[in-house]
Amino acid sequence: MSKNEKEGTRINKYLSEIGFCSRREADRMIEQGRVTLNKRRPVIGDKVGRRDKVYVDGHLVSENTEEDIYLVFNKPIGNVTTTDTTGERDNIIDYINYPKRIFPIGRLDKASEGLIFMTNDGDIVNKILRAHNNHEKEYEVSVDKPVTADFIQKMGNGVPIMGTMTRKCKVEQTSPYSFSIVLTQGLNRQIRRMCEHFGYEVQKLKRTRIMNIKLDVPPGQFRDFTETELSALNALLAESSKTQKTSSKGSSAKPKPATKSKPPRPKQPSNKKAKPGSNHRSKPKPGSKSQKPKSRKTSGRKRR
Repeated sequence: MSKNEKEGTRINKYLSEIGFCSRREADRMIEQGRVTLNKRRPVIGDKVGRRDKVYVDGHLVSENTEEDIYLVFNKPIGNVTTTDTTGERDNIIDYINYPKRIFPIGRLDKASEGLIFMTNDGDIVNKILRAHNNHEKEYEVSVDKPVTADFIQKMGNGVPIMGTMTRKCKVEQTSPYSFSIVLTQGLNRQIRRMCEHFGYEVQKLKRTRIMNIKLDVPPGQFRDFTETELSALNALLAESSKTQKTSSKGSSAKPKPATKSKPPRPKQPSNKKAKPGSNHRSKPKPGSKSQKPKSRKTSGRKRR
């Protein structure tokens, strides 16, 4: 089934919505083998994504046949990752000047350079940018003073910035004044803020990898994803999606133990029961205690 198997419209409903035929007629045509979805015979229940191609009797009937665009772009320093072509003169869209509408996935600071994806596929954007998916992004960083082993260790163990602690990450020294770092989150100016926390100033920051795709084009140049890269990327995105579903199920199950942990409160009264010796006398404790000693004292006086 297509990559849009779980994100789309049932094929019989799709054919009905575009005015081709009724749902029942669509089901009959599917059973008769007259319908193809992306060059294969679908089954009843298959779903059609916005870029899938649907044919009936060999004729294309799907309305949107726009091809997906996935580009590897080496953003140069000074270029701004924004689609605002009117308010930002150095925007990335005008710089690339691609013949079709595309937009960046994520961002890089104006003073930073390196790998950024450009696409027209809005579905893939959220999958890549979701922080909980832990997708790796690798950077080469140069700083203003010698890198020490202590600095490398502290950077990798998490740094308090912007009111939170950064995730642990892989950090390796590559030269006396530079290091490589692999992040799985994308806080605003994260690497620069992390370095500033330890008194370092970033002189150069370059992103060299996003997930399975490495930067291999000169600054200001771009290329299409290879089929191998796209297939591997989709596999990683599918795997992270499964992991998220599993973790969400686990997280939804966590509150249950929390509600079960509340009942221990009734155990406290059970301890109190043993002290007074009776549950019914637990309420009039103050009165009962003051009366008992008095009765004992008076009885002692009478004996005396």
